[in-house]
Amino acid sequence: MNEIADRLMTSYASAVFNETAMRKYLPGETYKQLKKTIDNGKPLDPALADIVANGLKRWALDQGATHYTHWFQPMTGFTAEKHDSFINPLPDGSIIMSFSGKELVRGESDASSFPSGGLRATFEARGYTIWDCTSPAFVKDETLYIPTCFSSFTGEALDMKTPLLRSMEVINAQAMRIVRAFGDNDTKRVIAMAGAEQEYFLIDKKLASKRLDLITCGRTLFGARPAKGQELDDHYYGNIKDRVMAFMREVDNELWRLGVPAKTEHNEAAPAQHELANVYSSANIACDQNQLVMETLKKVALRRDMICLLHEKPFEGVNGSGKHNNWSINAVNADGTKSLLDQGKTPATNARFLLLLAAVIWAVDEYAGLLRVSVASPSNDCRLGGHEAPPCIMSIFLGDMLTDVLCEIATGGASNIREGGNMQLGVTTMPNLPKDVSDRNRTSPFAFTGKKFEFRMQGASSSIAECNTVINTIVAETLSKIADRLEKAEDIFLETNAIISDVMRDHKRIIFNGNNYSDEWRKEAKERGLQDIPDAVTAAAELIRPSAIELFEKYGIYSRKELEARYEIRLESYIKHCKIEAETMLEMCNRQILPAVISFAAFLAKSIVDMRGTAIALDISAPSAILKDVSAATAGLRSASQKLSKALENAQKAPDNITKATAYRDKVLPVMAEMRKYADKLESCVDEKSWPFPSYNALLFGLE
Repeated sequence: MNEIADRLMTSYASAVFNETAMRKYLPGETYKQLKKTIDNGKPLDPALADIVANGLKRWALDQGATHYTHWFQPMTGFTAEKHDSFINPLPDGSIIMSFSGKELVRGESDASSFPSGGLRATFEARGYTIWDCTSPAFVKDETLYIPTCFSSFTGEALDMKTPLLRSMEVINAQAMRIVRAFGDNDTKRVIAMAGAEQEYFLIDKKLASKRLDLITCGRTLFGARPAKGQELDDHYYGNIKDRVMAFMREVDNELWRLGVPAKTEHNEAAPAQHELANVYSSANIACDQNQLVMETLKKVALRRDMICLLHEKPFEGVNGSGKHNNWSINAVNADGTKSLLDQGKTPATNARFLLLLAAVIWAVDEYAGLLRVSVASPSNDCRLGGHEAPPCIMSIFLGDMLTDVLCEIATGGASNIREGGNMQLGVTTMPNLPKDVSDRNRTSPFAFTGKKFEFRMQGASSSIAECNTVINTIVAETLSKIADRLEKAEDIFLETNAIISDVMRDHKRIIFNGNNYSDEWRKEAKERGLQDIPDAVTAAAELIRPSAIELFEKYGIYSRKELEARYEIRLESYIKHCKIEAETMLEMCNRQILPAVISFAAFLAKSIVDMRGTAIALDISAPSAILKDVSAATAGLRSASQKLSKALENAQKAPDNITKATAYRDKVLPVMAEMRKYADKLESCVDEKSWPFPSYNALLFGLE
């Protein structure tokens, strides 16, 4: 290998306490027992904790770490950490570097200041961080990061990792029943897999810092559309600018050192928009790694005098940012892992694959509301359904071939579609390439893309933990019902056909292979009886439906109390986001836009007076018309700002969170849109030098 390849091979995962590090720093028997816990879900022997802690400490010190932290994921959607040093003072004034098994396994944090939805009161501050040994520790910024769960003193999950880990155990148990029913005794375990494709915007830091909305809200609340946006499709997959390429390479190197398999990067559809995708891995590790991706993108951008925007809709009129979540289930045996959703060369005869496909169809239709709420947020409301992302209607894309196969089983009819065939490009020098069994549908919210499903409704700024928790749980439920039938069947293949037939009869409505962006699909979806949940406030109620509580309690994913808490947290988050944005709008309007346009209007008025006072008869119709437009729009903006202040005041008086959130959605947001209409009109009239903050043109094309 050459020098670059050697360096990459050496540096990749060099800051991760992976198997290589464990074999070097742990006694052989300890390593084997820890591996059994990680690989097979066996309980961790408490007696091992001190031995593992000692080896982990020695490794971390060799990596240059001076501190350690329990790294957890509270219900903010972000990560949290409290740093402690390894030093322990001695009576003689010297120190030793210590780290015990107790410090590894459990930490204590103030839980009162994190969102709890009533699970914790301010005076009930105790919260515990508990080591998650299935996600490897790593060293970053001279600190040993230990992935952990986060729970209350009374045992409720206060984080997003704990429910995800619970759901992974549940889907393993139910999928193994299917595997065994088909006579597979080699598979030892089934792992839920995930991989996130992260979209983001890069903006020049000096320009972004001049806009209060970008600083406080992560998106622009005002901004006239530029003459050129993404209409020419010239940015998508286009040549990457030098400044952006240097940023991407630094991000890659940072992530690779942390063992994050950053694989694919390119320009996205909108100007200044880009994407980074990882190779997918276990859902738990994928969630941790995506948090590292988001943190790294933001930190590296700042080092390079840029701002990374992860908001779902930073700029009105151009595409927003999503995070496609690729989900699958893999069987683990002595030879490695293999996707259970691999259709093989002849999917029509792959009974187990078709049965698993039916289980997913059943789950998505039965629990569409839970999938919708798993990606609902005030920021994602700005993006979903905007002809740039899937609508708020859940459906599945399978492609014609797989749909045809399932329909044939259900009806007993003949099928004309069986193989992909070869691609005919009409160029003699090109080799014959096998054609995929279906095209890709970029408009579908839940699309089968070969060995995995791509859930495309996820917002760019949010954690993938919740959506994977939901997918694991709802598919586990349908697998459980299917396994109940298979385990009683005399002929498993006849029963498989009967199950698929029942699923297609009851749930075929969820399959749609067409254009999800079209108005025709909205009408058709309504006729099919599919849910259309338009916003995060409406979606939140899905968490506390009796069917949802029954499902999650059945498998121990969430208790009723934990679900009710998460419902309250969603409402609180919606209220706070809307309040911050509305107050930011008012501040920008009253302290920046109105003074600027009044000064500009005064300048115009004086110019008109001066022109009238000249000895030459000048045509003042143009400046007079501009002044009239500016004056009218200014009056409209001022009136709208007063309406917004009143709407905010009224919303805050609401007696409970659901009433308050509804008031923000129905009363505050429409006035904010009205304010923006007037402000954006003013921006198109006012001299660029007089406008108080950078325009869309400057922001979107500022890295040229």
